[in-house]
Amino acid sequence: MKKARVAMATPYYPPHIGGVEIHSKNLAEGLKARGYDVVVISSTGSDVVVPSIPIPYSPIPLFFPNINANIYHSHVPSPFFARKLAKLAVHSSKPHIVTYHNDVVVPPKVGGHRIPSSIARWVEKINDFLIEPVLEKADVIIATTRSYAESSPILSKFMEKVEIVPNAVNVSEFTPGKDAGEREAIVLYVGRLVEYKGLPLLIKAMAEVQRRINAKLVVVGEGEDRKAFERLAAKLGVNVTFTGRLPKDDVVRWMGKARVLVLPSFSRLEAFGIVLLEAMACSTPVLAANIPGVSEVASEGGLTFSNDSELAELIVKLLSDDKLATELGNRGRKAVEQKYDWNVVLDRIEEIYGALL
Repeated sequence: MKKARVAMATPYYPPHIGGVEIHSKNLAEGLKARGYDVVVISSTGSDVVVPSIPIPYSPIPLFFPNINANIYHSHVPSPFFARKLAKLAVHSSKPHIVTYHNDVVVPPKVGGHRIPSSIARWVEKINDFLIEPVLEKADVIIATTRSYAESSPILSKFMEKVEIVPNAVNVSEFTPGKDAGEREAIVLYVGRLVEYKGLPLLIKAMAEVQRRINAKLVVVGEGEDRKAFERLAAKLGVNVTFTGRLPKDDVVRWMGKARVLVLPSFSRLEAFGIVLLEAMACSTPVLAANIPGVSEVASEGGLTFSNDSELAELIVKLLSDDKLATELGNRGRKAVEQKYDWNVVLDRIEEIYGALL
């Protein structure tokens, strides 16, 4: 039997690649599997594809469908689709939920081009101006971690209506890897090859690691800054393999082989790190930057660092200490099973929906 009709809006949807896209797809499919009538509205790949002005990271819909629903659910930071969906919710007197994935912080480079700081600050202020009214009128705002919400200059203003619901993975898609002593000395990075993701910091740390211990860096992913990262690795003499983009099954196999996965981004664009959950589901210990959101997740199955020197020390420690690496990996797998599986997260989403209907 059909449950509530949910209209979900997100700026991008798979096959467009990104964490918000993956989350939106898994949420929509999970709700449909539980009997909800879900229609997804986006600029790419969704049930309703809306022609849009292709501004990077914030496509502007040229029109918006008038869809009747019991619940309206938007995904931000990009404000334009959320503003349109919010209007539908207000006009129909139905609840509007906003999942706030991360703050808008313009990185130093976009599309390979340097962005002047004055322009970056202007873009950030415009986005804040556009998204704050949406959050003010929202019935519930979902944040993925409390530490990120409380440290956000925008989200912290609305904590009275914030509910914490983490990102998730389908645990059944991941097989726990071998104990640390049976794994190769591989340090793994999985993600887009763009500057704000922090790969230069990891490459510099690996130069120090490889002076002290036999290890290999494997970089999975593609992006506009790949050539620059390859040049940096060659300059520092780092033993690294750039695999390019790989099918999901191959990525999971690398996670099961690696001794540790590193998420080196210090940007607030990195608010959670689904890749951490994927590695933890493979019982692979993780290392991540000590920043709000990300550090909360990483502490469930790994350790955090504040600079490249600390990162190098932790990598050496996990490559040398089989017992610690195995304990962290097992702890991470247990945390994913108990807290970060989609079945658990969907239960929480249904609770929020039910309280509003």
